[in-house]
Formats: sequence, C-alpha cells, structure tokens
Amino acid sequence: MIDTEKLTKHYYTTSEVAELFDVSNSLIRYWETEFHSLRPNKNTKGERRFTRKNIEQIALIYHLVKEKGYTLEGARKEMVSQKEYFKEKNTQLKKLANLKDGISEIRELLKSELDVLQQGNSISDEQS
Repeated sequence: MIDTEKLTKHYYTTSEVAELFDVSNSLIRYWETEFHSLRPNKNTKGERRFTRKNIEQIALIYHLVKEKGYTLEGARKEMVSQKEYFKEKNTQLKKLANLKDGISEIRELLKSELDVLQQGNSISDEQS
C-alpha cells in the first residue's frame, strides 16, 4: 500500500498515479468510471489532476481489488460500509468531545466552589 503522507505535490497526472500503483493509465480511468466518488479535477486542457484525497481513494480501491481480490461491486459495497462505519465513529467522537467539555466545565465549577469553601473555613478558623 502506498504511503500518501509522502506525496509532496498538490496534483498528479494519470500517468504519475498509474506509476505509483504500477498499473496502466487506462485502469485508473476505468476505475474513475466505476467509482463515482473518484472524480479528479481537470485542467483547462481536460487533463485529470489527482489530489492526495483522490490517490487515497485509489489506494483503497487498489487494496480491495488487487490485493484482497474483491470484485468492483464488492469493493464499492465495502467502501460504502467503511464510509458509514467512519461516519458513525466520527459521530461518537463528537459526542465524547462534548461530554469531555461538559465534564471540564463541571470540574472548574467544583474547583471554584472548593476555593470558596476553603476561604470560608480559613476565615472562620481565624475568628475562633
């Protein structure tokens, strides 16, 4: 699997992407027709310009089809399934972040109340 973190350019041509995965240009174009989420930008000449996100999608397609032996339909279903899984995980992470924020607020309130109580105790101790 290709490490997309090492990609330094903003855009890659079809040939460059094909070379990254050691596949033909036509296979990259074919996958583009089969996977509607894979839609690279095109320049004024109509040449495809693949972003890192596009290349990450191709890496997943390559992994599923070439390495795991999925059919194109199976790969599409798996990608939808993964998307739904990560969407659910993202929702759960947001809920946890909100809970954490709420707990932090409660903690700060409790600290403030404790400070007030401690100050009250020190005043009453001095008066005794």
